[in-house]
Amino acid sequence: MLLSLACGLLASCAPRKQEGVVLKFWAMGREGEVVTALMPEFERTHPGVRVEVQQLPWTAAHEKLLTAFAGDVMPDIFQLGNTWVPEFAVLGALLPLDAQVAASTLVTPADYFPGIWDTNIVDGKLWGAPWYVDTRVLFYRRDMLARAGYAKPPQTWTEWMKAMNAIKRRVGPENYAILLPSDEFEPLMALALQNDEPLLRDGGRYGNFRSAGFRRSLQLYADMFAQKLAPMNRITNVYHEFGMGYVSFYISGPWNMGEFKRRLPADQQQHWMTAILPGPSGPAASIAGGSSLVLSASSKHPREAWQLIEYLSRTDTAARFHELTGDLPPRRSNWSAPRLANDVYAQAFRQQFERVKPAPKVPEWERIATEMRLVAERVTHGELTVDQAVVALDAKADHILEKRRWMLARKEAR
Repeated sequence: MLLSLACGLLASCAPRKQEGVVLKFWAMGREGEVVTALMPEFERTHPGVRVEVQQLPWTAAHEKLLTAFAGDVMPDIFQLGNTWVPEFAVLGALLPLDAQVAASTLVTPADYFPGIWDTNIVDGKLWGAPWYVDTRVLFYRRDMLARAGYAKPPQTWTEWMKAMNAIKRRVGPENYAILLPSDEFEPLMALALQNDEPLLRDGGRYGNFRSAGFRRSLQLYADMFAQKLAPMNRITNVYHEFGMGYVSFYISGPWNMGEFKRRLPADQQQHWMTAILPGPSGPAASIAGGSSLVLSASSKHPREAWQLIEYLSRTDTAARFHELTGDLPPRRSNWSAPRLANDVYAQAFRQQFERVKPAPKVPEWERIATEMRLVAERVTHGELTVDQAVVALDAKADHILEKRRWMLARKEAR
């Protein structure tokens, strides 16, 4: 009896072997809330694997990830905004996914919108798989456009300016043709991406804002204010003002499809529509936005973490995720499903996704984009000419990129 008791005590004191694999998954905002509903099916089909989801607020996510990387406590899998991918790739925080995708039958690059897929390729390597996508299109009042003599939305910059001037003549001095909020850099960014010249030159070492293409984009943007087609004042309720005809065009993203359906009165629902962005000579590019799923370079369970990415990338899982969040799927095959195929407002986004372009793939891009917005605001207020603005913007970009140039020079000297 004493021997049995001793064996029992020894057994209770012995460390217990952890059963199975626990994956830590960090996701942001609303996506971090609803993705938990998708985990039971993954765990059922992957016995021995359990997923712990932690939701991060977008406002704290970037700092939280950097702190986790510095402290070597990264999750196995996490969500990254597309413009964050270059930064975390350069840090060495991510595991490249080229080999996994090459061997996968579930993640097929040809099914993804090319510009969205390209946001995850940095220095020739793939670092993430698109999870959901975002871009900017035209929301417009088709009744106001028709009254101005246009049966369809404009497709070129020239047509667009003519249509906006025609609308302005009809609505008078107290109303406008387009809303371009001063705290949003995306409309100008989208126009800038429609040119052939890159926004940064020499491998992302210097600004390229003095290029002819960016000058044309900034001049178009400035002309909308100079010709009083866009209001200078801030609008507190864009849905009310849009419904009242205070503005007839608004460059915005997919979340506003749901907002316009909810916030505009029933008798105004037939008056609005979406369209792809006009370009210098026809329908053109817009922003390649959204979020991707990435693997931590320090994960102890990369095989199981990749299986989770594959599961979340499946078309049936993506369809369920779209139902839960309203986020748009990055795979073409999802767009043939009735929920999206029959949504007339979503069709402009489907067409625009075929034409999106990624932002410059440097970690410093978000800082440069902020400077672009601030300089553009000074142009619209008459504080700078377009020529002065592009010089100032190149100088700011070059200063921000100074450390990058130093690091690249050291790398090349080795």
